[in-house]
Order: sequence, then structure tokens, then C-alpha cells
Amino acid sequence: MARLTLETLRKEYDRGRVVAVEDLSLDVDDGEFITVVGPSGCGKSTTLRMVAGLESPSGGTIRIGEEDVTDQNARKRDVAMVFQNYALYPHKTVMENMAFGLRMSTDLSKDARRERVRETAEMMGIEDLLDDKPDELSGGQKQRVALGRAIVREPDVFLFDEPLSNLDAKLRTTMRTEIQRLQNELGITSLYVTHDQEEAMTMGDRIVILKDGNLQQVGRPKDVYENPANEFVGGFVGSPSMNFLDVTAERDGDHLVLDDGGSFSYRLSTSFSESLREATDERNVRIGIRPEDVFTADDGANLVESEVGVVEPIGSDNYLHLDVAPDFIARVDSDVDPTPGETIGVTFDESDLHVFDSQTGESLLYRESKKQAAPAQ
Repeated sequence: MARLTLETLRKEYDRGRVVAVEDLSLDVDDGEFITVVGPSGCGKSTTLRMVAGLESPSGGTIRIGEEDVTDQNARKRDVAMVFQNYALYPHKTVMENMAFGLRMSTDLSKDARRERVRETAEMMGIEDLLDDKPDELSGGQKQRVALGRAIVREPDVFLFDEPLSNLDAKLRTTMRTEIQRLQNELGITSLYVTHDQEEAMTMGDRIVILKDGNLQQVGRPKDVYENPANEFVGGFVGSPSMNFLDVTAERDGDHLVLDDGGSFSYRLSTSFSESLREATDERNVRIGIRPEDVFTADDGANLVESEVGVVEPIGSDNYLHLDVAPDFIARVDSDVDPTPGETIGVTFDESDLHVFDSQTGESLLYRESKKQAAPAQ
């Protein structure tokens, strides 16, 4: 086990015209499980491949423990990687697939390698598959073999490159729990790349969010969810996505008024409006409110009347698409079931409001108490 440190890591293509990863700095503690998430092309898999030694950085430093491995051959790095497509040798048995890395990177005898593979296979629940070949296995069994092949090496660092994306929804949930259990038992430093923000939130000790090769925020999942550093993070984390409204802060009346002339008008408390004035001189801002923080009401000072466009039942909840703004959704209990076209009242608590700069997208009321979750620039 070891600490993983990335210092201003950079990857360029096409002679610098394309920057896939831009000066990324990150510390992963010994035994910590970090999930890396972001849209396609954000640089998450490229980062993982640089840590593995499959891609050469254009700049920066990679350390495993105290050792600088930036220019070290992949074979010499004490890391094990689990790939999206399993990467199993089709002509080899499960036993041979799992033992292959040991044969190439250790001095263990054949008997010792086989014994370690059997122990790992028992841990993974695949001891009965050791004589089978990959084309005889289901997708879940193949994934367990791929995980077992990584575990059997007892590496300093685990690297996971979207390992569950080829599985069906139910099996993904099962394997997600299995990976967390194994990581807790083994305590190996892990970097897990995924495009699924729910997967990232539920699995990671901390979550790293990338966009266009740039680090947006890193912190505990709950902190990132409750306190996004910018509009992108606020919109990316959470399902359904955060609602955004362009509003004008009326300084005299301490109201937020919808810019498009709609009926939205929200009265702020004195303390909130003072904090907003201290944060910016601009009157035009973007506010964010999560769908689960919007609730129906019959009256109140900050009641917003809205027509229901679509009702999406998902079992425990209903998603109400409202005409407050484009793509505005309220996530409510399933017993709140209005008819499309009906006008209802909704509101939200001031404490659930997020306020962003309309130009930069940065949070204007980013809480000082949670600065450890801020982007590492």
C-alpha cells in the first residue's frame, strides 16, 4: 500500500494543440478510495493511463509512495489495472489469466502462484471457474476474474477504468458493493474512473470532478453535493440535475426576480442578501436549486405558481416538469400527482439556494468551513 501523488500532471496531443489533462494535482492517501468522474473527453481515463504508465505525461510528476515513477516503465510500477472490456486472454483458463501477472512480475514458483490464485478465487467466489475459459463465462463472472487478476498481485495501487459499464443495472449494483467490500478488506489505495456520477458518489471516500482536462472540485461526496464550487459541479452531481435560473437581485427590496419577466419573485432574508452583496457587485446572478429541494405549497411569501408540463412517476417519487423555467423539475413524493396542465404552487427554502456568478459560473457563497473541498489549483 502507498500514497499516490500527482503534481501538475499534464498531457498534450498534436504538438500541444490539444490538452487532455491540464496541470492536475491530487493527493490520494494510503488506502483511500478515490472516484474520478466527468463527461466524455474530460481526461479521466487519460489520467489513469498516465498513472499506470500506459501514457507518457507531457509534464508534471507521478509518485507512488516516495518513489517518482513518472518515467518508469509500466511493468515496473506496482499497480494493477482493471479495464472496461475485462482484457482477458481468450485462449487461457481463468487460472492462467489470473496467474499471468504473477508469472511476469514476481519470482514465485508455479505452485506458489497457483495457491495464491486459488485463495483469491475463493475470495471472489469464482473458485469453481478456474478451469473455464472466458467465452464460457457471463459478464459478471468475467468482471470477477478481471478483479481477481488485479487483487492477486497485491499491488500498491488499484486502477479501475470504468469496470462496470458493460454490465446490466442490477449486476452493476452488486459488483459496486463487491468492489467496495474488497477495497475495505484489502485497504489498497484506489483510483476509480467512471462516467456515472451516482457510482462515483456512492463508492468514493472522495470524489474528483474533471471538465475539459481541468480539476473542478475534489472532496467528500456529501460536501461536493451540498456545496458545489461552481455551476458545472452543481449541475453534474445529483439526479435529476440541479435547476438553474437567471435572476436579478433587487437591492432595495431584497428580492430575486426572474430575468425573463416571469412571475418568479423570491424574498431573501436580511442576512442572505447581505452575504450576496458582500460576494458580488453584480445584480444579475444564476441561482441553483436541486429538484429534491423544491416542494409544493398552497400559500406563503415565496410561493411560485407554475403549470405542470409532464409528470414522470419513478416509483417512490414523481418528477414534475414545471414552466418556471426550461428544464425545471421538482422531485416530490409519489402521492403528489397533479394532472399535466394543472397550475400548482411550489417553493423552496433559502438555505437550499446556490448562487453562481453569471459570467464565470463560480459559486458566490462558497462556504469557508468546507474549503478543503475546493479545487486544487
